[in-house]
Amino acid sequence: MLPATLAHAVPAAVGALQLAAAHAAPTHNALQTIFNEVTSLGHQALRYLTIGLAGIIVWSLWLYRVILSAIAKPVVNDFRTTTSVVVPSYHEDPDILLRCLESWRSQHPDEIIIVLDVADVDAYQRIVAIGDPTVKPVLFHHVGKRSALGQGIRMARYDTVVLVDSDTSWEPGLLEAVQMPFIDPAVGGVGTQQNVYQRNSSLWRMIADWLVNLRYYNYVPAMGRAGAVPCLSGRTAAYRRTAILPVLDNLENEFFMGRRCIAGDDGRLTWLVLASGFKTVHQSNAKALSMFPASMRAFFKQRLRWSRNSYRTYLTAIAKGWVWRVPFVTKITVLQIILTPLTMGITIWYLVFSRLEISVVGAWFVLAWLLVGRMIRGLSDLKRHPLDFFILPILALVVIVIALPIKVYAFLTMNKQGWLTRHADRIGGDGQTASTLLPPAPPAPVREAPILTNDEAVTA
Repeated sequence: MLPATLAHAVPAAVGALQLAAAHAAPTHNALQTIFNEVTSLGHQALRYLTIGLAGIIVWSLWLYRVILSAIAKPVVNDFRTTTSVVVPSYHEDPDILLRCLESWRSQHPDEIIIVLDVADVDAYQRIVAIGDPTVKPVLFHHVGKRSALGQGIRMARYDTVVLVDSDTSWEPGLLEAVQMPFIDPAVGGVGTQQNVYQRNSSLWRMIADWLVNLRYYNYVPAMGRAGAVPCLSGRTAAYRRTAILPVLDNLENEFFMGRRCIAGDDGRLTWLVLASGFKTVHQSNAKALSMFPASMRAFFKQRLRWSRNSYRTYLTAIAKGWVWRVPFVTKITVLQIILTPLTMGITIWYLVFSRLEISVVGAWFVLAWLLVGRMIRGLSDLKRHPLDFFILPILALVVIVIALPIKVYAFLTMNKQGWLTRHADRIGGDGQTASTLLPPAPPAPVREAPILTNDEAVTA
């Protein structure tokens, strides 16, 4: 038998627990409802995520190259050699050419050879008027850019030949930096870090600069570290003269499916150097700025030309077996470039036909997947230009357009030769004339010193 006090206490405690449970029941039900809703939303979200073997492979390869690029460092030493700068120039805007020429002259190469078209008389006369004996303008009948390069390279007299586009200027220290890797006799070519000149002067230049940053921060350094950059961009690249003279005829007289190749000189020359047994590396502390199109039409025409060049160059490298002799990181990059329309097409098909439901939630999840994925891949640019976040949706759409319709059309028409953004009857490239740039900043006002009287001057 329980004591009287305990007998009274037990019923009271039981009643209190029942009362608490009665009050807690609504709270528990509310929490359970919230948990169920969150779980349902999570399950629904997972249906839109493209987590599969293909996605894991693509993202793993991306991370692999990003890590290798992050740990790659430029070569720094005291090695110097003699330098010839070769500039093929076809109907370039003279104002742009002269501005870029000043950036080359300021770094004191041994000679600058500018191979102008016979019609570019104005630019020729303005260069001659400078009166610099190291600058050698040449009027030459251009038969494509490769012919002008061949003319300039044969005229070059010094150990390192630096090939430069006529609309590309150099940041201070570039010429010294590109010489340093040549301390290794196995190095045949050196690429540079590149960006868009006046990137903020056009939306399309901002997008181009974002894509350039992805290339030169996330991909090229990894391949340069392995000694096999598959394309040293012609905007500025340095070569050992003894490495390119023997292959010059193959550069000038390349035929693809029976047609003479006009564009794609940089990719072709890079592979000829690699096939000769030399290494091609990247020098991130050698920085150049190039003109890019300011209009949408010219932007996509440039991408079409580049895509055609890539297909011809890389398919040739595969056919000749060159690709299989380069390091793994270069192999996978080349194969991924070739297969981009296929991988992007599968991804879009998977999202639209396997994951997308015709609903607001479905549309938002697909959009979020595309934007978040592009944002992660674009961190190298966003870190340097945070405001580019606001053009992220446009960039994502541009990447899809380049990867699908542009590249598919380029593949089907890869043997269609032409410059596309340069014309025989026009000065300057499409959307790349001096008029498309921001005006120079006005000089800072000069404050005049006050005029003092004799007494004030003595006091002062």
